[in-house]
Amino acid sequence: MQIQHNISLKPYNTFGIDVKAKQFVSVSSIEELKDIYSSSAYQQKFILGGGSNILLTKDIDALVIHLNLKGKQIISQSDNKVLVQSLAGENWHEFVLWTLENDFGGLENLSLIPGNVGTSPIQNIGAYGVELKDVFHSCSALNLKTLEVETFTKDSCEFDYRNSIFKQHAKGKYIITSVMFNLSVKEHTLHTNYGAINSELQAMMITEPTIQDVSKAVIAIRESKLPNPKEIGNSGSFFKNPIISKSEFLKFKKNFPDAPHYIVSDEEVKVPAGWLIEHAGFKGKTFDNYGVHKKQALVLVNYGGASGNDILKLSQLIQDTVARIFDINIEAEVNIT
Repeated sequence: MQIQHNISLKPYNTFGIDVKAKQFVSVSSIEELKDIYSSSAYQQKFILGGGSNILLTKDIDALVIHLNLKGKQIISQSDNKVLVQSLAGENWHEFVLWTLENDFGGLENLSLIPGNVGTSPIQNIGAYGVELKDVFHSCSALNLKTLEVETFTKDSCEFDYRNSIFKQHAKGKYIITSVMFNLSVKEHTLHTNYGAINSELQAMMITEPTIQDVSKAVIAIRESKLPNPKEIGNSGSFFKNPIISKSEFLKFKKNFPDAPHYIVSDEEVKVPAGWLIEHAGFKGKTFDNYGVHKKQALVLVNYGGASGNDILKLSQLIQDTVARIFDINIEAEVNIT
C-alpha cells in the first residue's frame, strides 16, 4: 500500500467535484483493509467506492480509502439456478455485462447503473421494476470493531426502498467486501412492463426478447435520458421517489389530478419525484456551471467547476420549493459529505 497526500478526489466521484483528501490509499485486499483499521496511525478514515452516490462538499481531513477489491466467480450452479459472487470493487455495469455474457438472468434491468458492486446493497439499488433484493443472496462485510468478516443474509440486510441496514444502525460499522447473487440459467423471468422497455423493444423490432435484449433496451433508455458522468458530472438520480400516505395522496390528487402515481400498498402511494421537480419549474434550469438536467429532472449536474456546496444548495432549493407547492417532502438518495 502506498499512502498519498493531498490528493484531488475529482477522478474518484462521478459529480467531478474537486476536493482534496488529506491522505489517500487504494486497497486491493481484505488483509490491507484490516491492516489499516488495526493501525493507530490513521485516526480518521473515509471509505470511497465507485464515487457514484456521493456529493462531496468539502476537503476530507482523513485517510480516504479507495476500495479496489476485484474478482468475480461462479460459486455453484444447477439446472436453472446459479450463485455468483463479485468483490466490492468491481464496476457494477461491467459485472452485469459479465452475467449476461454467461446467460445468467436477473440483473438485466439494472444495466448501466453507475457505481461499484460493494455499494449496491447499501441503498438497495433498483430500476425498471427490479431491485437488488430481488436477486440478492448475501454479502460479506468487515466489522470495523472486531475486524472479522461477517455474512449478511437478505433478511439481516433489512432491505427497503433505497434503504438497508447499512444506511441505518449498521452505518459506519461495516465495509462490504463482496456480494453474492441468485440468478437464473435457463428459465429467465423477464420484467418488461415497467417504463418504456416494451416500447423500446418494439422500436428494436424484437418480439421475443432475451435477457440481453432487455439489457440493451434499458441501456438505450438510460442513455437517452441520463447524462454520461464521463461527459457531464452527475450521480444519476439525486432524489428518492416519495412514498406518502393514502390520505396525503388524496389531498395531493385533488389539487393535481393529472399527476402520475404508483400504488405501493393499501395505505401508501409513490409519487415520481421527477414529475414534482419538473412541475416545480426546475427541469433544464441552469445556475452558472451547474443545474438540473434538461431531459431528467431527477438528475442534478455539474457542467464543470461547480462546488459540492453549489449542488447542495440547489438540492435544498428544490426540496423547499416542492414542499411549498405540493406539500410533499423529497429526500436525497445521494450521500452528502
